Amino acid sequence: MATRATSTSLNFFFSQNPIETHKHSFLLNLSATISNPSFTSFTITHSSLLLPARFPTHHAISVDKSSSRFSCRSLSTDVPVSIKDYEFFDSTSEVELRISLVGRNFQSSRDIFVDANDTSLTIRVENSGSLTTLIETNKLFDKVKPAETIWFIDDDQLVVNLKKQDPELKWPDIVESWDSLIMGSTQLLKGASIYIVGGSTEINQKVGRELAVGIGYTSLSTKELLETFAKQTIDSWVLAEGPDSVAEAESTILESLSSHVRAVVATLGGPQGAARKADKWRHLHAGFTIWLSKTDAIDEDSAKEEARRHIQDGRLAYSNADVVIKFQGWDADNAKSVAQACLSALKQLILSDKQLSGKKSLYIRLGCRGDWPNIKPPGWDPSAADDTSPGAL
Repeated sequence: MATRATSTSLNFFFSQNPIETHKHSFLLNLSATISNPSFTSFTITHSSLLLPARFPTHHAISVDKSSSRFSCRSLSTDVPVSIKDYEFFDSTSEVELRISLVGRNFQSSRDIFVDANDTSLTIRVENSGSLTTLIETNKLFDKVKPAETIWFIDDDQLVVNLKKQDPELKWPDIVESWDSLIMGSTQLLKGASIYIVGGSTEINQKVGRELAVGIGYTSLSTKELLETFAKQTIDSWVLAEGPDSVAEAESTILESLSSHVRAVVATLGGPQGAARKADKWRHLHAGFTIWLSKTDAIDEDSAKEEARRHIQDGRLAYSNADVVIKFQGWDADNAKSVAQACLSALKQLILSDKQLSGKKSLYIRLGCRGDWPNIKPPGWDPSAADDTSPGAL
């Protein structure tokens, strides 16, 4: 029986919080259209550049640990590369892509065209005056040095060597996709937990669950923990004791969870959520915080301005988050797309300051005293309002 195609749209705008420890701000507008269960189509705007790309939902990836070689076979018929099979190899300073040329019927190496830019790669083969695209992606896993790109033909394979801009970063695949992001998350997060905040408890839970399952973290929901403890629903608790009572209880839960690692914690939305109150963020800073925020903005510029305004004025406690993701509309079926946007934003955040994960760990070890991001030396007393110690770790 044929699967009926559905079409929904979801726009994202996300940015890093430009606090003192990571000032490298970026904003992305991401439009997702689900027209087939097997793939998701994206259009991404990064700064002033329009970068169309298509990301597969599924890949079959086999890893040979002895040689660090990845053999990738797409399970989707509509992927960011035209071919379905290629070999990928990551070394210290460069990545290597091997593509079979069997059956391409080109005359010489002059019929092969390789075009690489910072984050994009296009490979075409000419045959009888007609160009066939082997690869066209505008979302490489990370930046490369295009001027140092080398390619050659090895028997029946085209070999392309791309020089990394960041030799310390291990590439799981040639493109940034859901699969490569979850495979690369270990080296970036280093066990640090993730806290999902925002006005909707439901959205926080669904996106948090997708993230946790993807990266192999424990999925936790403060709503579920509180309701289990109180043996009543959050709504009835609010009616009986008020939202402040629930927020106080959630704050206690967050304090307990702050020493945990490898967890994705979905927090309460609405006035009963602790994350809505600026004085309850002390233990949220123990992990990477992501603010999921709906927007009524009709275009990217308006969404950027809204996010920038919220972060700069600081009147919303959610603006304390490390990453802000703004989106138009919501459909539970798009939770995985939002989760992918979260991982992409976290990757950019951590690569902009590679000390962040270690700094989160230090913050926990010193007792989550509320001194994030300027961590004070051991012995600092958070209750000393007149503290003017210039030292910060």
